[in-house]
Amino acid sequence: MANRSYLYSADSMPNEAELPQRIRCISEHNWDIPLAHKLLVGRGTTIVPSMIWNPPIGIAADYAGGAALLRDLLRAVGAGLEDDAEFADCVARTTAHLEKQQAKYFVLETGEIVSMTDDDPAASVRRLVSEDIPHAVAMAEAAIGGRNDAWLASLRADWQSHFASFYSDALYFSFPG
Repeated sequence: MANRSYLYSADSMPNEAELPQRIRCISEHNWDIPLAHKLLVGRGTTIVPSMIWNPPIGIAADYAGGAALLRDLLRAVGAGLEDDAEFADCVARTTAHLEKQQAKYFVLETGEIVSMTDDDPAASVRRLVSEDIPHAVAMAEAAIGGRNDAWLASLRADWQSHFASFYSDALYFSFPG
């Protein structure tokens, strides 16, 4: 079994007392937290209690802002992949799923990924929120603004590892209702 990052949407943020209402499955990605997940939780990012594990290792963020950022970057990446039908299909499936599962917040569950090392999982999540996610957002904003062509070229060369996650209504960890 692969360790995965899990991305959900919800109408409220998780808290110590209860799970959010209407948790919707968005995506899971094996062995990593891909660029797409980092960008989707890149607006209004905050650490929240996990919906799956005990430590405070969940990350919540503004759904609309994160989805817009990813769509803008996919357009910029796609400007160099016009003849790649597989990329176009990936973008179409991803954007359709994001529209269908829309809510107020994204919730990224990092437990399986941050526990793969000997580092403290909570410290790893704090580093994700304070360094890794803001860096990914800054790189994406520069690329969208036409100021990061070399990075865009590297994304185009390996777009599957950044954007081709498993998007579905049911993930390995799904919630009732």
